[in-house]
Amino acid sequence: MAGDDEDYVFDEDSGEWMPASEFAAKQDAADRVEVRDAVGNLLADGDQVTLIKDLEVKGAGRTLKQGTLIKSIRLTGDAQEIDCKFEGIKGLVLRAEFVRKR
Repeated sequence: MAGDDEDYVFDEDSGEWMPASEFAAKQDAADRVEVRDAVGNLLADGDQVTLIKDLEVKGAGRTLKQGTLIKSIRLTGDAQEIDCKFEGIKGLVLRAEFVRKR
């Protein structure tokens, strides 16, 4: 392998040696958390979602109705929680099981 100056790393999971760049990409993919909505659609930052049921918002003294549109979500790193911005409610965090991607 003339000209191949890349370092190799031993991957404990597979028991094989692999290029360091390939190993780093594999580690990054393993660290990412997939967040899915109520029907299994993959969610990403900036997605629009709608509520699939009425939700009482603790601390805000109001209820968000089924069908309410949340315009832009942000993933939190938790597989079930998403940060949402909604007029009049600061710091709204919803469970992904109660929303559907629009």
